Amino acid sequence: MNFAIVGPGAIGSLWASYLTQAGHHVCLWSRSDSSHISIQRDEYEAIQLINNDPAQLAQADVVLITLKAPQVNNVLASIAAHIHPDAILLLMHNGMGTAQVTQQRFPHNPLLLATTTHGAYRPSNHQVHHTGQGQTLLGAANARGTQCEFLVEVLNHALPQVLWHRKIEQALWNKLAINCAINPLTALHQVRNGELAQAKYRQQLDQISTEVAQVMLAEGLDVDSDALRQSINHVINATANNYSSMQQDIAHRRQSEIDFITGHLIQTAQIHAIDVSLNEQLYHAIKQIEQNW
Repeated sequence: MNFAIVGPGAIGSLWASYLTQAGHHVCLWSRSDSSHISIQRDEYEAIQLINNDPAQLAQADVVLITLKAPQVNNVLASIAAHIHPDAILLLMHNGMGTAQVTQQRFPHNPLLLATTTHGAYRPSNHQVHHTGQGQTLLGAANARGTQCEFLVEVLNHALPQVLWHRKIEQALWNKLAINCAINPLTALHQVRNGELAQAKYRQQLDQISTEVAQVMLAEGLDVDSDALRQSINHVINATANNYSSMQQDIAHRRQSEIDFITGHLIQTAQIHAIDVSLNEQLYHAIKQIEQNW
């Protein structure tokens, strides 16, 4: 198949490498001015991929969007004219809130949402390390998307394990809950994920998970507050040596995904008149840092 990867950061580069290795034709769309981009995964030989070619983008069967959430709307607006109306659009990023505007912009395209636990790290613009095996969950965001379950087999052949999730919103909210807990705290205190296992963070993590669970219940999702808290602890311990994406963004004075993580939670909570005061405090603390720049 023809794949276009929009936003070849760590996860995008990882998929580009594996899809190419599996025999698919892959092109890229990035902020780089180069007509070609080299990607080397781990110890494998580097591959050269075409970059920012409208003709290549127009031939894509699947447009895999691995941009950071704040960039999705503007970038897709700039390339919409080059995307075929039958191309499958696949959003794969941290946070929530981009699906609705994407569907409005591309009303005829099949739209899929995905979340992955694969670990990827880019030590340079042309290198990517696969730092942790994980699982990718895929699901439909619109009616045409429900016809695209076959893509699971295609992606599974490239980078397993890929599974179809009939209620992808559940999976996305589960991940959002973990991000609401880990990302703002690690960014504000500039610590690795594992530091949150200390007793001094326990009360905040308890309250964050309780607030998120209340919103998830109001959204009609399956959730158990204790199980959610255990999931947060599991990720804190499993990724103890990692820095969260938001910690890295704040450390390097880049716009974070706070609007699409904690911000999305707050907006949804307001619809249901649910108090999420601690999440609001963390949201405003991150926004204050960004505004001070």
